[in-house]
Amino acid sequence: MKRKVDLMRLFTLFVVVLMAVLVGALLVGWTRSIGRNRQREQLKKTLKTIVKEDGERALFDLADLPVKEILYGDEGLTVLSGDDESWQYSYDEMRNMRIYEKVGPSVVAISSSMPLAGGSHKVERGSGFILSDNGYLMTNAHVVEGADAITVSLSDESTIAATIVGISSIDDLAVLRIDTNEKLTAVSLGESQELKVGQKVLAIGNPFGYDRTLSVGVVSGLGRSVKTETGKVIMDAIQSDTAVNPGSSGGPLINGQGEVVGINSSIFSTTGTSQGISFAIPIDTAISLLPDLLKYGTVRRGWIDIVPVQLTKAIAAYGHMDIDEGILVSQVVSGGNAEIAGLKGGTEAVKYGDEVIYLGGDVITEIAGTPVRRLSDLYMALLGTREGDTVQVTVHRAGQNRKMPVTLVFRQSDDVSNLVH
Repeated sequence: MKRKVDLMRLFTLFVVVLMAVLVGALLVGWTRSIGRNRQREQLKKTLKTIVKEDGERALFDLADLPVKEILYGDEGLTVLSGDDESWQYSYDEMRNMRIYEKVGPSVVAISSSMPLAGGSHKVERGSGFILSDNGYLMTNAHVVEGADAITVSLSDESTIAATIVGISSIDDLAVLRIDTNEKLTAVSLGESQELKVGQKVLAIGNPFGYDRTLSVGVVSGLGRSVKTETGKVIMDAIQSDTAVNPGSSGGPLINGQGEVVGINSSIFSTTGTSQGISFAIPIDTAISLLPDLLKYGTVRRGWIDIVPVQLTKAIAAYGHMDIDEGILVSQVVSGGNAEIAGLKGGTEAVKYGDEVIYLGGDVITEIAGTPVRRLSDLYMALLGTREGDTVQVTVHRAGQNRKMPVTLVFRQSDDVSNLVH
């Protein structure tokens, strides 16, 4: 019995010693791990400081790694080492090539036969892109408007007759349709509202008849209101420095992911060719129009039947007004929906630039819950409406805000033209 007790004590002691050794080993490992983690954190801080003060190249110098060039792209940086002869393409070049390979086959060349007086014709050329694999295309209205025959050239150089499915002259957009057994590749559509000034964009079109020409630039402005050479008005336009020349109209403006974010429509030029400023219709605007264009062949946008004037601090000061932001109701259409709803136009005629405006009317500050401070806000607030819709309009009158429901009328070309001065 005593021997059994001794064995049990010996076994218990062995277990206790073993546990102590294991716990000790774990504590040593944990302590070392803490030390390594502290060293890593300290090293991270040191490396971040080096990068901040001396740049990424300094890290490679510390590691004794020869670096010839560091290129910064959409997805990080590319490090080039060795001799120049060993390089083939930079990251940015490869990115551009991939985008061109992806989108290029979806870009088409459009030829429109325009009738002239006396029975003759002239041919207008432009660009477009494939919306769907069943033959729907998008382009500018001015590329095809008034044509009695339209042909489309695909990337395989085949030529097919096209018909107009829908056209919105005001928005300078048109949807075409081709009937073909050829395999069509549709573009990917992005979101123009996500664009930032400085962001890289690319344009593919057919300038001067040179098919599927690529140009690269950046977004140089957003929310522009532009009247084109053809008299079209683009609201909320995307401004970029991509080269857009005659024949490029209707082609896609593309982001760094290969998605279409705009439709190239016009350029600002004193020579008729690109001078570094081009304008594109936002793809979000085009998408909002598509259902009507496909179903009705046109777009019946809603509008408030007034003569709107952008309120400025100068106008407000001259008119001794207690508000200096919003849309001044210069005039209302006599007997129109706006007047019936209770909107008041101005009564005091004053010269403002080359125009005559009327002071003393209401100032629109909000439409359907959307703040309205500029003429472009008025346009955007009514973008998704149709003739006959009723919207809640908030106006500032005699120091007070009033709300009134206004039934919208059909938006005419002149209504939009008046927004651009």
